[in-house]
Amino acid sequence: MTQDGVPIDAVVIGRNEGARLLACLQSLAGQVRRLVYVDSGSGDGSLVAARALGAEVVVLDMTLPFTAARARNAGLAVLADDPPAFVQMVDGDCAVQAGWLAVSAQFLAAHPQAALVFGRRRERFPEASIYNRLCDWEWDTPLGLAAACGGDMLIRWVAVDQVGGYRNEVIAAEDDEMCQRLRGAGWELWRIGQEMTLHDAAILRFGQWWRRAVRAGHGFAQVGALQPQHFVAERRRVWMWGAVLPVLALVWGPLTLGVALLYATSFARGAWRFSRKGAGARQALAASALITLSKFPNLQGVLTYHWRKRRGAVARIIEYK
Repeated sequence: MTQDGVPIDAVVIGRNEGARLLACLQSLAGQVRRLVYVDSGSGDGSLVAARALGAEVVVLDMTLPFTAARARNAGLAVLADDPPAFVQMVDGDCAVQAGWLAVSAQFLAAHPQAALVFGRRRERFPEASIYNRLCDWEWDTPLGLAAACGGDMLIRWVAVDQVGGYRNEVIAAEDDEMCQRLRGAGWELWRIGQEMTLHDAAILRFGQWWRRAVRAGHGFAQVGALQPQHFVAERRRVWMWGAVLPVLALVWGPLTLGVALLYATSFARGAWRFSRKGAGARQALAASALITLSKFPNLQGVLTYHWRKRRGAVARIIEYK
């Protein structure tokens, strides 16, 4: 399929996504020329279901350490023999919204310097937990030129091919890392207001949220090591709020009250910001508490990266569901 004569293909990655994968593939059926699904060891019938829906299935070699980056590259490699103009990259727990491909393809056609375009990713069940609600708020990024994007995007083939795709070894924020190489090559990244995807985060327990925050911290550190200009503020906040201030409070008693007041002030400001987003008082307080707390699992992720790097160990993914 094409949009206004422009060929568009899609790459979907996933493992044991079940009904979410079916929704994802069905949302793309009839809208793309080639639909590639890269599976990373599913045992739930995903392969059979994907083939039944017309997808070209790639089974990732699971004897090698898994990363989403490696899965995305495997999907792109399938398209290299007859590359499209644009590729829709999407995770298997997301469904592409009606109208997205037409609008985003028109945008790329009208903006030749744009390597990619992304829109509004929404959480499918934000009311299911405060963790899901936080994800939905996290994805509501500013419109216009962007520094990076997440896993869902419509990307120009010549751009992703020019930079060599994703780095296989990056276990989190692999999209951020590639985006920095695209920007370094002179490409632009754009966020538009169009609805793009519905995502089923399915984060219902505190432990899941904690592991996701650990993974984010690992991404801050690993991508920051590869692209020092990116995640600067995030790394600074992790070290300050997750390490420096707690250590100061522990080693020098007179600072304890001052440090406690800093955390309290940060918590209060966060609650006020969430209330301005329309959150009720209880939800705003819970969300701000999690954001304040997140610097500690973020720090765990940062330290995990540096420990692995020091030991020369292979970086392995940090799963939360």
